[in-house]
Amino acid sequence: MLDFTIHHTDPSGARAGAVTVRYQRFETPAFMPVATQGSVKALTQAELVGLGAQIVLGNAYHLYLRPGLDLIQQTGGLAGFMNWPGATLTDSGGYQVFSLAPLLEVSDEGVSFRSHLDGSEHLLTPESAIEIQHAIGADIIMAFDQPVGYPASREQAREATERSDRWAERCVEAHRGLPAPAGKSDQALFGIVQGGFEADLRAESARRLTALPFDGYAIGGLSVGEPKDTTFEMLGQTAPLLPDARPRYLMGVGTPSDIVRAVLCGVDMFDCVLPTRLGRNGTAYTATGKVNLKNARYQDELGPLDPECACEVCRTHTRAYLRHLYKAGEILAARCLSYHNLYLYLRLMETIREQIRAQRFREFAAWFLEKRSENGPTNHA
Repeated sequence: MLDFTIHHTDPSGARAGAVTVRYQRFETPAFMPVATQGSVKALTQAELVGLGAQIVLGNAYHLYLRPGLDLIQQTGGLAGFMNWPGATLTDSGGYQVFSLAPLLEVSDEGVSFRSHLDGSEHLLTPESAIEIQHAIGADIIMAFDQPVGYPASREQAREATERSDRWAERCVEAHRGLPAPAGKSDQALFGIVQGGFEADLRAESARRLTALPFDGYAIGGLSVGEPKDTTFEMLGQTAPLLPDARPRYLMGVGTPSDIVRAVLCGVDMFDCVLPTRLGRNGTAYTATGKVNLKNARYQDELGPLDPECACEVCRTHTRAYLRHLYKAGEILAARCLSYHNLYLYLRLMETIREQIRAQRFREFAAWFLEKRSENGPTNHA
């Protein structure tokens, strides 16, 4: 089971606390590096520990298709398979099914789809999504849902949201009916609020889900290409509807500025592929915004990637050298930039927690957002 303790609150509504689940503990607000297929791309587990990561996110859809459940179970679950000493969370795969796989049919029973790997046919239901995540053995597992993209009509959003909420009830029943792995307490189950970009549909979804015995609540279906103002309008109206005593998880968000803004709304948990995806593509986050090393202006710059950063990469390499690595197609470029970006994200989370404990987070957020220049839509994991 899951224990969530709020240790400090800020006048802004931000909270700092800790989650304990199945003998694992992580501090909140928390950022979860994305280990979709049991690996945070370009980094080792030892590096993640050194960076201060306390929980990582895997994806049930990908792990179910490859390497398969039997192999993961032989090692005692995802953490054992990837030799990860911290907590784990798995996304149910709903987002990936609807975004990656050629769909055959969506019905109240579930989703029939073809694998993006080999074209084989599969049926994913709320019950099988829970069974798969039980087999994977993550500490926190997610209900199966049907997200909608942007833009979506009100009717599309209503149909998907009502179906997701019915599936949530079935996920709870399936979770209750499956035995816990030997020697371990039950996995925690989170529900996912949907509703598209309609505030009243999100309110209805939150009302239905909070009547169910979930251990935490996620806000899904945001950061899918909509304008930032829309993202935070929906978030600001949805987060207060979720129980104070349960963790609030904003799925797939986002940039450092997005995270700071979401913490102001009372969000406790985040994941996003941006730190490593942008790193692999030659872009680094810095104290003031993004640096795109593909730009020729950096080819002769002999200063550090980020003068305000104390990570190993910034202490060791110049912008010119890192740009050279990227342009030459060297793997070291992806490793260095991914490492630096995750260092920045995880130090940001430490600073956020410190500022909340000092009850200075509102002032910190205003200063932080003023000095940054991050444009463009956020990207879902």
